[in-house]
Amino acid sequence: MKLAHALLASAAVFASALVAFPQTPEPTPTPQAGRRPDEPRAGLTAPTGADEEPGPGQPRGFRFRNIGPASGGGRITAIASIPGNPNVIYLGSASGGIFKTVDSGGSWKAIFDKYPPSIGAIAISPANPNLIWVGTGEANPRNNVIDGHGVYFSPDAGASWRFMGLGDAGAVSRVLIDPHDPNRVFVAVLGNIWKPSATRGVYRTTDGGATWKKVLSVDDQTGASDLVMQPNNSMVLLAGTWQFRRFPWEFVGGGPGSGVWKSTDGGSTWRRLEKDMPEGTLGRVSLAIAPSNGDHVYALIHAKKGILYESKDLGEKWERTSETRLINVRPWYFSVIAVSPADENKLYFGSFNLVTSIDAGKTFQTNNRRIHPDYHALWIDPKDPERIIHGTP
Repeated sequence: MKLAHALLASAAVFASALVAFPQTPEPTPTPQAGRRPDEPRAGLTAPTGADEEPGPGQPRGFRFRNIGPASGGGRITAIASIPGNPNVIYLGSASGGIFKTVDSGGSWKAIFDKYPPSIGAIAISPANPNLIWVGTGEANPRNNVIDGHGVYFSPDAGASWRFMGLGDAGAVSRVLIDPHDPNRVFVAVLGNIWKPSATRGVYRTTDGGATWKKVLSVDDQTGASDLVMQPNNSMVLLAGTWQFRRFPWEFVGGGPGSGVWKSTDGGSTWRRLEKDMPEGTLGRVSLAIAPSNGDHVYALIHAKKGILYESKDLGEKWERTSETRLINVRPWYFSVIAVSPADENKLYFGSFNLVTSIDAGKTFQTNNRRIHPDYHALWIDPKDPERIIHGTP
């Protein structure tokens, strides 16, 4: 097998703790004596198979090299690069802002020090690589997250930044830029994870950020966990919503607000996709559309009968293709899926390890066991599918 020319983006290591997934949302809880922070509340149960150790899979021939940045800035939460240009890479971290390299990782420069340090998403305009949008506020809501302060824009490849609004967004999970119109931008907002937040949902601007409109809203407990756009048709979008609320001692994740949504008119209207979805409470939803086939969609869904779902008709019908916990070990903390630009059946998962599948999620291989686990970010070059960048703590 041809080896992937993959790069590793790493930062300081953080400790973590597993939290159970509730079957139904409950009223605001109170701490229980003798229980450590971030433990599940009494009576909550984990999804089927949660106590099982992930299977090892078969290692594949990836070779990674650590490209930095060497200084600790928290876990890497967002990655963006220029298709076909391996020299320029932007890394966003949970608490260290944004770093940029122009020599393929040989050296790094902090370019966001005057602004909120927690980064949720970075997007480079396909029409002009100098146009960069950043959503602040990490959307992996563990108990040490830092709230963001809205959306920022750079017209000059990160040399300068302007605040563009949505200051109360809290956490941003995704920023998408219309490849045909750089003034048309979508922002998926998870919201303030510590309280009910009216800002949760999906926003759209058509005038480069001068004004924003909330185009998808469920309720003040439910935010947008992911957002994807159909290749070659920016009018079609799929969104994942996630009902989530964190408390100092635990979180309640999952509820009737969680789900998958579809828009065919550029985000103006949305329809909830319910056919073939898992029964019962849903948690975090992560989405990916195959670049080589815009009708082929994958979803990681946290539920008792969830994990990997596949649709070959842009979400109208779904089939559960895998229930292995290997690819979605801690979905509240990392739930990443990407599809190879060259092969609609080749999948990459950012989980406890980097996991790959070459048969649309029927079998899996675990990679890079010698690299620190927990994969929060993954980027694949659309013009060179062998160039992969992923980020860990």
